[in-house]
This record gives sequence, structure tokens and C-alpha cells, in this order.
Amino acid sequence: MEAPSKSSDGGKNALLRALPSIEQLLRRPSLEARLAGVSRARAVAALRLAVEHVRRRLLSGDPRPFEDSDVDEALRRLATPNLRPVLNATGVVLHTNLGRAPLAPEAVARVAAVARGYSNLEYDLDEGERGSRYAPVVDLLTELTGAEDALVVNNCAGAVLLVLAALASGRECVVSRGELVEIGGGFRVPDVMRQSGARLVEVGTTNRTRRADYASALTPETGLLLKVHRSNFAIVGFTEEVSVAELAEVGRARQVPVFQDLGSGALVPLEGEGLTSEPTVRMAVADGADVVAFSGDKLLGGPQAGIIVGREALLARIKSHPLTRALRVDKMTVAALEATLELYRDGRPEAVPTWRLLSQRPEALRARADRLLGLLASQGLQVRVASVSGQVGGGAMPLARLPSFACILKVEEPDVFLERLRGAEVPVIGRIADGEVLLDVRCLAEEELGQVAEAVIGTTRQGSRP
Repeated sequence: MEAPSKSSDGGKNALLRALPSIEQLLRRPSLEARLAGVSRARAVAALRLAVEHVRRRLLSGDPRPFEDSDVDEALRRLATPNLRPVLNATGVVLHTNLGRAPLAPEAVARVAAVARGYSNLEYDLDEGERGSRYAPVVDLLTELTGAEDALVVNNCAGAVLLVLAALASGRECVVSRGELVEIGGGFRVPDVMRQSGARLVEVGTTNRTRRADYASALTPETGLLLKVHRSNFAIVGFTEEVSVAELAEVGRARQVPVFQDLGSGALVPLEGEGLTSEPTVRMAVADGADVVAFSGDKLLGGPQAGIIVGREALLARIKSHPLTRALRVDKMTVAALEATLELYRDGRPEAVPTWRLLSQRPEALRARADRLLGLLASQGLQVRVASVSGQVGGGAMPLARLPSFACILKVEEPDVFLERLRGAEVPVIGRIADGEVLLDVRCLAEEELGQVAEAVIGTTRQGSRP
């Protein structure tokens, strides 16, 4: 590879020096129409963004100088929120990178209602005095789980940290080696436990832990028995583990509370093609767990939250811990969670999008894929429908393989094609398998198929030919 010549460097430097200043651009007559009606602050921000974009372009070797059209692109980028809706064509229902569980319309409406004005978040309307921000959901949670009391914090990792800190700080916490899991982002149970002040006591082996292992580990310093549900991985083969009911018997015999980190948080049994069995929160409570923590935005299908349910006396200790305030949720989370829980209480789990997406029949998915195929084929694109396998995602049901259908496009540069799909007005997120672009329809609503087709057709016209 030849080194850049001095003349080429000189030309690049000359172009960089020729970049206009912001004040020059503000006075440029050709930009007056583009900036008309734009506040000075927004105009300055757009011009700075445009100049910086051209600077990076020149440094990359593209010799195009500053053009007025660069300001158009900068204004468009400023008008586009960084956090915005996307169309999920990956086939992963609880996609952590895409926001996990979509909310039910009832939850969205409730959030909008409390977000636009004041609410009785911490005000008791009956008594006319300060109340609890958790009051709207406590009765729903105890009814749905069979627990005596409940608390909601910002996520399940926070819930685990809080429970450990409140019930086992300075004391021992016994857990199976096979349950020392790592959750998303590289955070591990031992690290969370260390931050809580609890002392980790490992028992058993990676694949086999028996009741006697827990019993023999108990000492006067034991503050908690911890059971971690392996919701994001599975151990198969020569295995053995202690059930919650067995662990509860060990704990009761020595008056040591049992805490189960259930993770995925199913409130009702989920049934659908390819799904595996998942313990419900009510099962964990009924089996004798004294405290149970689970997520609000996984199988429950609500907002991001860490939910703690259990015995009233233990919940009182947890609620009084200083971390409770540090981890508390806002009014939008309470509103969305209350509306979602009401759907379960009313016997309408099918109204929760996560439940509905996971329960779809293969024939319905095939019909949707055929409709997307028709939209694409009508524009002359070479595309076919094929059966594929999706995932639950979000660290839930790791062995589940969801039978689905996808439209398959064979393109010369799949990575470039997906990049351009992400640049559509409504970004489309697909995936690549065997060198082909897959658009799985499981997480696409009927009314979104047209948008997906429009994005694919627009991407094809940019230069990638299926």
C-alpha cells in the first residue's frame, strides 16, 4: 500500500482550512431559506454539526467540500430523536438492545395520562396526606402472586442488590455454584453480592448441588439462602439441583429466610410452539420462598422494573433500607406496571404484547411472511419465504426455539444492506444467516409490513440488488 503523497496531504489540508466558519455560514445568502424559521441556537447547532461532518469526510479521503446540502442533512439529524421507534425483524421477542417488552396500549395510555400533568404519586386521596408511591401496585402484586407484601425498584439487579443488602449485609449468603450467573453487561452474582456487603458461601458443584450441601453450610452467621433461577442459560446432562420447596424446608429448620431471584418473572404459564416451561412467581411463593425478585420487562411484559414480593416482616426490613430510595421508580413506571398487572388480574394476558408475540401459531406467522413477500415481490425483488428459528430473548427460556417464518433476501453485501435498513425513516433491524438477510415477521405487526417493504425497496434502490 502506497503512502499518501505530500501533494494529496496538501490538498486535504487546503480543503480543511477552507471550511467556513459558523458566522460566515450564518451570513451566507444561499442558506437563508434553509434557516428561515429556525432559532439562532438551533441554526448554530446545525451548522456546527454540518461543518464537523464535512471535516470527518475530508479526513477520510472524500474530497467533496462544504455544500449547502450538508446543512439540510444536519437539520434533519437534529430533528430526529436519538431514541426512537424501530421495527424488530430479528425474531427475538425480548430484545434487550431494542427495549425488551413492548407495552400494552392500556399501559401506554396510562403513562401518557400521568406524564402530562400532576398525579397522586405519593399522595393519599382518601386521607389527604402523604402516601406510598407503591400503593397502586402492591394489592395487585399480592393478589397475583399470593405473597403478603410487595415493593418495586428500578430493575431486577437492583432488587437483588437491595434484598441482599437489607437481609444479609455482614452475614453469609449460601448459593449453589451452578447458580452464580452472569447477567447482561458482564455483571455477576458474586459482584452484586460483594457490593451488598453479604459474604458469599458457595456450595455444591457446577452441575450438581444437593440439599445436604446447603444444610451443612449453615452457621450462626448465615443470613440468607439464595436460589437463582438460571433464566439466561441451561445446564443439561448429569445434573441435580435443590428445588425451592426443599430449600425452604432447610431454611425453616434453621430459621434462615430463602430468597429466590426468579429473573424472568412469568405471572401465568406461557404456552406456544417452541416454548419451554417456566416457573411462575406464584409457584415460587407457594413453594415456600420467603422473598422473590423478578423483572417487570421480561415475561411479565411490562416496563423495566425489579419487583420484590414476599413475607411482610421481611419486606418491611427491605423497604426501610436506604437503598430503597436510591433504587425507586418514577411515576411512569408505576403507571405502566399498574395497567399491565390489571390485564393479568382481569384474565386478559393475551392483551400483553409479550404474551401474544410468544403465543403465535406458526400458520399465522407463515401468512404474515407471505404478505410481506407479496409486497416485496410486487416491486420486482428476488425474495423467498423460509422457516426460521427465533428466540425469547432478554435472558428468558434459553432452550426455547420459536418456529417462525422470514423473508430471505440474497444481497451482495448483507452488512451494508442492513446498515442502510437501519438508516430508513423508521429503522428496520434484521439479521444475517448464511450470508443472507433475514426479516423474521414474529415481532412485526400487520400494519408495519408496509413500512418494512418501503425500507427494503428504498435500500435496494440505493445500490444493493437482491
